[in-house]
Amino acid sequence: MEEYSKTNIRVCGVEPESIVDGPGFRYVLFVQGCPHRCEGCHNPESHDFNAGFDMTVGDVYLEFLQNPFLNGITLSGGEPFCQPEALLELVQLIKQDRNKDVMAYSGYTYEQLVAMHNPAVDGLLDELSILVDGRFELAQRNLTLRYRGSENQRVIDMKKTRETGEIVIYKSSFDDL
Repeated sequence: MEEYSKTNIRVCGVEPESIVDGPGFRYVLFVQGCPHRCEGCHNPESHDFNAGFDMTVGDVYLEFLQNPFLNGITLSGGEPFCQPEALLELVQLIKQDRNKDVMAYSGYTYEQLVAMHNPAVDGLLDELSILVDGRFELAQRNLTLRYRGSENQRVIDMKKTRETGEIVIYKSSFDDL
């Protein structure tokens, strides 16, 4: 049996089969710990950095492999970019072996993430297909939005953003319906 990484990820929970946390059929990893603590957050139990439990990169990867019908993985939280090294290791493994897409939610804006000048954050951004960025703002809450909870958040097409050098908003095949 192949040996996989024992790097730990602090986890709040997992949803192994989701159709609401990104396009297609997805595995969702809810990481533990969030500095934003947005009022009205749908996942406040993920805020405490000391709560949750540890899973290794290898354990998450092996769990992901259990379902061959998954389109990709969504990193949610908590704040995924508080654990960029471990998550980068995970998504590189998933993309290398299975060529699945990766989506992430962050309370940071894309511009704030880039300004961190953190190689692991930059590497994680390079692996993403979609980034939902910005804090959840209760005053701008809108339950009709696809993949986001408030009007200020953006759903960024990361491939097109990397290609053009400018932020490109994601358009799904459902946007014209």
